[in-house]
Amino acid sequence: MTASSSGWTTVARLDAGRLVDALRARGVRLVREGPCPGGQVGAAYVRWEEYGRRGVLKWRPRSSVRAARAGALAVVEALRDIGYPAPATDLVAQLGDAVVTVQELLPGTSPDRLTATHLDQLLRLNDSQADRLTGHPRIPAAALHLREDGPGFCLHDPLRRHSPRTAALERRISALAERYPPLLPGNDAVHYDFHPGNLLATGPDITGVIDWDGAARGDRRFDLVTLRFGLHAANESPAVTDRLDAVLATLPDHVLTPAWAHMSLRLTDWTIRHPTPSGPTPWLDLADRHLP
Repeated sequence: MTASSSGWTTVARLDAGRLVDALRARGVRLVREGPCPGGQVGAAYVRWEEYGRRGVLKWRPRSSVRAARAGALAVVEALRDIGYPAPATDLVAQLGDAVVTVQELLPGTSPDRLTATHLDQLLRLNDSQADRLTGHPRIPAAALHLREDGPGFCLHDPLRRHSPRTAALERRISALAERYPPLLPGNDAVHYDFHPGNLLATGPDITGVIDWDGAARGDRRFDLVTLRFGLHAANESPAVTDRLDAVLATLPDHVLTPAWAHMSLRLTDWTIRHPTPSGPTPWLDLADRHLP
């Protein structure tokens, strides 16, 4: 999956060393180790000088500590309270108009291929996200962007301009804005970018879910739709995708259709603006499975 759903900027491109120096000037004793591999939001490995523990440094422009604590960080803490394998946040700091965080480095690596055992665990984790934000009414709801552009993703105009087929998809998605609310309803914890690249595993065991930067309130089953699109991008085994498809087939229309529309828009737009050899065709074909 290539489309980033969050506003977090690639730390490596912005000189993680400069961020570490700025934090050290405030008495935060970090040592930069190097960029983290993969991903679109970007991160760098760091080490706490005093006790040697490693962490992950991230940077978000045009944000505030207050907004971070009231949004994604609050979602993560609500899940960690029940033992969900999401990383702890060891540091949150304001640097100018940006927020810098250092998160716990969880064990494991992104699995090359998801197995049925992995999927079982992911479905259980998704179930555990239910109603976790009922006591946190100020956490914002996730946006669907079926009519309006998202902040750097889910852009509609690239679809309108690219080809007759992408323009037709954009019209179908925009029409759905008349039927569904602009924000995801519900009090579940929603990761919002729940694809295989944001999962960690050691052998058959899922050890972590990372990159919660877009986390919000809504319906947890949105994450299962995101996962399905991620499996499509990774060309996963039919044994895994067919099983997830069977789960998705049980979802009510008011959950599946707007989530499918959002992900179709997100990935088609991203592929138009960041071309691949196959272009947007795989996402157009996948969109047709569940969109009217």
